[in-house]
Amino acid sequence: MEKSATLNLRINPTLKSEAETVLSRLGIPMSTAVDMFLNQVVLVGGIPFSVTLPKAPADIDASQMTDAALHAKLQKGYDDYRAGRTENAAEAFKKFRETHR
Repeated sequence: MEKSATLNLRINPTLKSEAETVLSRLGIPMSTAVDMFLNQVVLVGGIPFSVTLPKAPADIDASQMTDAALHAKLQKGYDDYRAGRTENAAEAFKKFRETHR
């Protein structure tokens, strides 16, 4: 099939770079990956994967907790804060990203 249409997209530069790294390791150019995705959209008549919100574990999902359980979690967090058992959020996320690549 002739390729003559142009698709211009604005995406997060970090996401683009990370995707290019993965695709490069697979030997697939970005344009081919986008082509593959669009072919699958046509073949399945929609997005070719499930689009859902992640399910939070019950022990951290406030909507699943009783008032007493939620209060206990909040109290523990407050007690940890008062005792200095905390970490800067930016640093914690940085460590998480480095560990889970």
